[in-house]
Amino acid sequence: MLDILTGVVNIIHMILTAYMWVVIISALLSWVNPDPYNPIVRFLRNVTEPVFYWIRRRLPFVVVGGFDLSPILVIVGIQLLDSILIRVFSRMAMSMVGV
Repeated sequence: MLDILTGVVNIIHMILTAYMWVVIISALLSWVNPDPYNPIVRFLRNVTEPVFYWIRRRLPFVVVGGFDLSPILVIVGIQLLDSILIRVFSRMAMSMVGV
């Protein structure tokens, strides 16, 4: 059971890390105004824009002087979620082992 829990934690960590990199790439691409019909650009926008929009709608102060800070908030949120999940699963694993 411990191996399954470790595998689940590793998969969640990899998914969160991959999404963090997608957010970073999407934010960098917004600076250069790429071709909106490029399939990679469309994928990145389709994956990140709903999350950015959700943050912008709930926190209107996130756009400061035309500079959108929602990618930064998403990255911080991913890091916090990753850290919390790792701690929770580590404690669960320790209790299963009996340490």
